Parts: sequence; structure tokens; C-alpha cells
Amino acid sequence: MKEKLSPLARAMSLKQLRALSTLVEAGTLAAAAQSLHVTAQAVGLHLRQLEALVGMPLTERHAHGLAVTAAGRELLNAQAKIDTALAECAEAIEALGSVDRGKVAVGVVSTAKYFAPFALAAFRRERPRIELRLSVGNRAATIEALRDFALDFAVMGRPPEDLAVEAEVIGDHPHVIIAPPDHPLAGRRLRLADLHAEVFLMREAGSGTRALAEKLFAEAGITPEIGMEIHSNETIKQAVMAGLGIALLSAHTVAAELADRRVVTLDCEGLPAMRQWQVVKHADKRLLPAGRALWRFLADSGAAYLPQLPA
Repeated sequence: MKEKLSPLARAMSLKQLRALSTLVEAGTLAAAAQSLHVTAQAVGLHLRQLEALVGMPLTERHAHGLAVTAAGRELLNAQAKIDTALAECAEAIEALGSVDRGKVAVGVVSTAKYFAPFALAAFRRERPRIELRLSVGNRAATIEALRDFALDFAVMGRPPEDLAVEAEVIGDHPHVIIAPPDHPLAGRRLRLADLHAEVFLMREAGSGTRALAEKLFAEAGITPEIGMEIHSNETIKQAVMAGLGIALLSAHTVAAELADRRVVTLDCEGLPAMRQWQVVKHADKRLLPAGRALWRFLADSGAAYLPQLPA
């Protein structure tokens, strides 16, 4: 529930705040009046009314010119925030009339960085005047940004269960267990239970990949040793190639390494574990035309930018 405005906040007007900020910037009533296209008497009246509401002086005159009191600085800060909000509002309203302008804030989980930038680049080639802001984080951080309306939408796997969202599927998202090419189990037909003695390299808690691995382990009834917890898919791949363990990762993050035979997939029953890439937004988030255009592009054409896996 929104807090009610205080009597002071209700009584102050935008004209009064602008009179104060213009006076401070211009230095004199006459110069402020000229800038505001009103009379000096009107500027003076607004300032007197504002000081009466606040109950203390807002400016002071001294030998070096005009100085702002502590109360005046608070009002100037508030007026600057109001101007920023009004500018953003005007820009959003202007963008409503055109699908080729505006800003879109997109979040991608870290695993999606292997394809999402290519899809966004293709969209930008079609609509170069749309400004994109890209945020990369793990699943927990991305969900929190959606919850706080810091993002228009996000590219991720499974949508959050504790947040009302709208989602559309982009394409399939397979997960595999990778190992060095000379691993003793490479080339054998396995069950997940056969991996109970293996050392796994795991993503951090809060990662969607970590959650999937723990789910698969629980279903197989195993609790393998966790050799390292690593916050980066790239570092996990390097660690696997170095022989420090095996790992469950998105197949889209290791497409290049699989093609070059720097790592191999272990042939486990039930794998690849198939998930889906999706575009997800807070159910209460209203997309402007630019955001809707990008959403539609990713939902309809995003699959074309998913990494191609070797046979």
C-alpha cells in the first residue's frame, strides 16, 4: 500500500520548486524570472509561499552571492528527482507512438550468454534506434531483478515458482554431463547411479544448473562428492579439461568444446536432461512497444541463435 503524502508534500507545487531551482541557478530574481518567462514578482511570491510552508529560509545572501540552506538543498534534490521522473515519463509516452524507439532492459542468466547476445545483435540490426541494456547474472539474481521491476523481461530456463510471471518458450535447452576425453567412463553406456563415486564440479547455490544437478542426483539416489563450487561455466569447463572432475552443464555452453573434442559427454540414461529456454516477465510488467517487439523477436526467432551441437 502506498504511503500517504504528508501535508507539506501535498501543499508544495512544482512551480514553487522550479522557482527555487531556477533562482539558485540564475543567481537573481530578475534572471530567474527571465528564464521562467514570468515576472520577478511571481518568482518572489512562489519562493515566499514555499518558505512559509517549510517554516525556515531556503536561501541566504552573503558577500559572495546566493547560498542554499540545508532545507533548500533537500527541496532541490526532490525537484531534481521529479524532473528525472517527468523526463522518463515523457520519453515513455513518446515511445508509445513508435515501435522503433525506446529502451529495453533485458536480463539473461549466465548460461544464456552463449546465444542471447547473438539474438540481441540481430534484433538491433533490424531496429537500430532501440537502446538495449543487458544484465547477466545467475538465476537467483535474475529473478530478484524481475521481482523488483528492474528488468523488462529475462531470458532464462524454468520460470520462478514464487512469482507471478508470463513466459513464452524460445527453444529446447539440453543439459549433459561432460568429462575429459580420456575419462574411464567415456564411451560406456551408464546410469546416473554409476557416477556415485565421481567428483563433480558444481555451479554455485542459486544457479539453475546447480538446482537441476541436485534434482537429478536426488532422483538417482546418489550424493556424489562435490570437488569444487565454481561461479563460472567457463572455469568449470577448464577444470574438467584439466581432470579435476566431471560436471553437469548446459550443452549450449560446451558446444565448441564438444566439437573440438576437448571434452566429451558421458552417455547416461536419461540424459540429455531437456529443459527449455524462455522469455519471462513479471506478470504486472507492462511492456512498451520496443519491449514487446524484442519479446516477440526472441519468442519467434530466438531458437535460430541457439548453439548447434555436434552429432
